[in-house]
Amino acid sequence: MADGSQFAFTPAVEAATLPLWEKVKRHVTPMEWRLQAPLIAEINRLKREKNAVILAHNYMTPEIFHGVGDYVGDSLGLAKEAAKSDAKIIVQAGVHFMAETSKILSPDKTVLIPDLRAGCSLASSITGADVRLIKQRYPGLPVVTYVNTTADVKAETDVCCTSANAVQVVEHVAREWGVDRVILIPDEFLARNVARQTTVGIIAWKGRCEVHERFNAADILELKAAYPDAQILAHPECPTEVLEVADFAGSTAAMNDYVLTRKPKQVVLITECSMADNVAIDAVETEFVRPCNLCPHMKRISLENIYEALVKNQHEVLVDPVIAERARLSVQRMIDLPPPLVPARYDLIKARHHVDVELI
Repeated sequence: MADGSQFAFTPAVEAATLPLWEKVKRHVTPMEWRLQAPLIAEINRLKREKNAVILAHNYMTPEIFHGVGDYVGDSLGLAKEAAKSDAKIIVQAGVHFMAETSKILSPDKTVLIPDLRAGCSLASSITGADVRLIKQRYPGLPVVTYVNTTADVKAETDVCCTSANAVQVVEHVAREWGVDRVILIPDEFLARNVARQTTVGIIAWKGRCEVHERFNAADILELKAAYPDAQILAHPECPTEVLEVADFAGSTAAMNDYVLTRKPKQVVLITECSMADNVAIDAVETEFVRPCNLCPHMKRISLENIYEALVKNQHEVLVDPVIAERARLSVQRMIDLPPPLVPARYDLIKARHHVDVELI
């Protein structure tokens, strides 16, 4: 296994990584940087040598997100950017379903994941076989699937969605299919939160993100009492009770946009805590309060195993071509929808009204 200590923090490394250090130095100690910088410099050299790009999800730690990430953001945005690039190799600094999505949209490129164990509680909550049974139970109803799912689930799907466009996609397919109910899987809380934003009936699955499901309304009210000037921004994978007491709700892109454009003096991001670390680097006028729920799967990705993946071309992610083609259709149908003018937010007035979903 590679170790950052096998590379020296030489004057050449210091010079090569100086622009990156200037960006992260308020959030990384000099001692940490002397250990990280040699490996960052070597990874960036290997990328150029091998014509590779690194996709760094919002939940990556700062040395990955800002140090070696070529494209940064949410999972679908990363896959779309990688598909447009001329790179031959994609290294997915994220979890396995994200690497599958990158392979689906870039079938001719080599996709590597630094740790094959980087899974996802939400993605593993449902299978393609489950979706086939759901469709038998609700014949004729369209299936909208969150992109945080495996390729075999996407292959059984009519249209994919993200947390940013879930309401838009649900309303679109209801119109197109001429129905008043839509199956929205697998995240139960996303489905419940979408149900409060639309008159379309929602049939939901009991899948959950192990990071976001741990937050509750009592946590938020406690934060508000301790930090009365802080704006509370919640991800729609959180329980509905969290959105009821939040100040803003939206996707990771919407949260990032909120902080950078509104510049609140103090903010709390109710999501995976590395997100706050990464936004804080650009939001120099905002103080971040960090209620830290880490994703254990995201944290399997490190500079060391990114380096190993590049050196050895190891842990390639493959998707059966038949499954990939069907999955690509459901993703492409979503991509073809007109994008919202600004990152979508969840109306918190509507979020406070109870709307039942049918839970499968």
